[in-house]
Amino acid sequence: MSKTEHDAFGGAIDVSVIVANYNGERFIAEAIHSVCEQSLRCLEIIVCDDASMDGSVDIVKQIAATDDRIRLVSLPRNEGPAAARNRALDVARGRWIAIMDSDDLLHPDRLATLVHAAEGCHTDIIADDLLAFESDGRSRPYPLLRGKWAREAQWVTIEDYVRLNNFYGRGPALGYLKPMFRRALIDAGRVRYDERLRIAEDYDFVFRLVSTGAKFRTIPWIGYFYRRHSGSISHRLNPAVLKSILEVERGRDQQQSLTAVAPVLRARERSVGRALAFEKLVNAIKGRQPLRALAIAARNPGAAALLRLPIRQMLARVLARPQPTRTERLQICVLSRQRIVGRTNGSSRYLLDIVEYLRGQAVDVHLIVPSPVTLGRWPFLRLSDDMAIFKSIKIRGTLRIGRYIVTRDPRVVIRGVLGLLDRVLYRAGVISTRLSHPAPYAVSQPLTRADQLFLAKETVACGDVQIADYCFLTEAFAFTLRPDARRLVIMHDLFSSRSDRSALATLSLKEEVQMLARAETILAIQRDEAAVLQRELPAHQVIVVPMAATAVSQAVPGRSETILFVGSSAGPNVDGIRWFLEACWPTIRQNMPNVELQIAGSVCNALATPPSGVQLLNVVDDLDDLYAEAGVVISPLRLGSGLKIKLIEALSKGKAVVATTTTMQGVMDVLGACAIIEDDADRFASSVIALLADTEQRRSLGSRGIAAITAHFSPQHCYGAILPVLRGERRVKQLSMANAQHGQFA
Repeated sequence: MSKTEHDAFGGAIDVSVIVANYNGERFIAEAIHSVCEQSLRCLEIIVCDDASMDGSVDIVKQIAATDDRIRLVSLPRNEGPAAARNRALDVARGRWIAIMDSDDLLHPDRLATLVHAAEGCHTDIIADDLLAFESDGRSRPYPLLRGKWAREAQWVTIEDYVRLNNFYGRGPALGYLKPMFRRALIDAGRVRYDERLRIAEDYDFVFRLVSTGAKFRTIPWIGYFYRRHSGSISHRLNPAVLKSILEVERGRDQQQSLTAVAPVLRARERSVGRALAFEKLVNAIKGRQPLRALAIAARNPGAAALLRLPIRQMLARVLARPQPTRTERLQICVLSRQRIVGRTNGSSRYLLDIVEYLRGQAVDVHLIVPSPVTLGRWPFLRLSDDMAIFKSIKIRGTLRIGRYIVTRDPRVVIRGVLGLLDRVLYRAGVISTRLSHPAPYAVSQPLTRADQLFLAKETVACGDVQIADYCFLTEAFAFTLRPDARRLVIMHDLFSSRSDRSALATLSLKEEVQMLARAETILAIQRDEAAVLQRELPAHQVIVVPMAATAVSQAVPGRSETILFVGSSAGPNVDGIRWFLEACWPTIRQNMPNVELQIAGSVCNALATPPSGVQLLNVVDDLDDLYAEAGVVISPLRLGSGLKIKLIEALSKGKAVVATTTTMQGVMDVLGACAIIEDDADRFASSVIALLADTEQRRSLGSRGIAAITAHFSPQHCYGAILPVLRGERRVKQLSMANAQHGQFA
């Protein structure tokens, strides 16, 4: 953040993030970057180095040179994490204090979410859920909170806090959480970390605040990512640290102010003693001292009972499904909530064509679908041969049986049967209004907690490169636990520019830019939209990646009595064909009584009994014969944005096209001469009639389309620019620039 930008905030700092560091060179850059990229911009990062002997201090200095919100405090000798945090507390200036370990990660919205939640409920301490993960991905990540704590926000009493933090207790152990504190509370009581503790210092600090009346609330949102690795100290107990904890705990139950919770304090003290005996027992067993081990077990039967824990862990490792390991071959993970079963609509075809091109470059591509809402109202999906380009396909809440993806949820089966009955009755004219409601627009649905955990479990090994399908799914990046991954987003179109305000998902430009900014590289489908984003996000890489097509060798004028429209059930398609049927079709039929209109695609589901001369073909697996037969292909779109993929498809088939200016958005300069463009209904109908009557004009337009597609829309021309992004190093934005551009949306 530049000095002038800091002054624009009036010098106020919302959050001080305190990072204690000791020999953290392996992960500290990722940790600090995850703070620098927070959506809450007005913060400071205080790194207190505890006399590190590696290169971590130099790393901090390098990052600090790009962002003046970072301050480095150094201790002359190693004193432990509690002492490091205390030195940082002495110089912190934020209204709130957030504690972070030097090897962990934050969700980009974590601080904003915590501040909003804390100030909304007037609490002094706020904590979100913590997701623990192994840095090497060998075991599955897991959240800390469970039960009622994972379902809704909870107030934490001092009795709750002590009871849940017994060593080897049933938990959830709230002492492992990384709360955010109101600084005024800490300053008023001059509360500091107990520097005798190397482990459990966080529990002790919160306990002393809560015991003096501080209000503590948890929220079940996952915002902190706790990395477990060989160098971690917080999960490694030993007799020395347990003796320190026992020393701190002893006598608390005798304090007059804590009389009401004396029973749970005594229970916690006993749990520490039991854990100490267990560690001694394990050390005796490892040291092959059977007599000493038997003596410890006899004196401490509770400690002996804890041997079930390592035995259970060993059995779990033996019986667990082997986790995929990372390979030298580049692994690309496509994150999608589209209902992709093949090239059944424009957006699916666009994505699959990109994947097919990338697969030809010696990489593996995996499809991860984190939400079962993708299935909609149907209990299964049937995958076409197109889906074989993916090395693996994983959809949450489903089973894979050959070509079929089948839901595990019986409620979806019931909804599917009712939806099928509703469709039959509607198409038969028995009912005039559909009884069932459409399934939610899966693409724009927010991630649920279950979705987030699925992503964390499934993407670690296959996510060297992560590609979000649509801007809405960039929120998934944080839960893949791969800060080293290169992150791209396929826009499809600029949602905020859609003129259809009844669309299934409506965004402002500000909201869409915030979503897209989570990726480093943005793949725009046409140049006009790419230009908008490059202005909004100058520090990002924006690549124009139009829909590719391979053109036929010569124009195909087709039959003079056939018109074709192809479209999915997307709102712009439904609006366009209804406009054509109401405003243009009567005129065409009056002038050419023998003409017929063929409508293919899921758009047919939105149309009731068709007028005379109109055939509803529904989804057709192979459109080649329909295109060959059609004399004119129409694209009467009045709404929408992005590149109209069916336009590219029709031109590549050598067809004469009548389209609207909305259809031609972003490609008017290269394809404007290849189609007849009309927005007025009468003129649109007249152009269709004229083309049907003129075979040579249809042939001429088809030839122009073939030439334009060959020159501008070959797969190499359209998708080749993606390859340098995949093969290069992760493109880390200059933090000062990123801060400035995000600051305008703070």
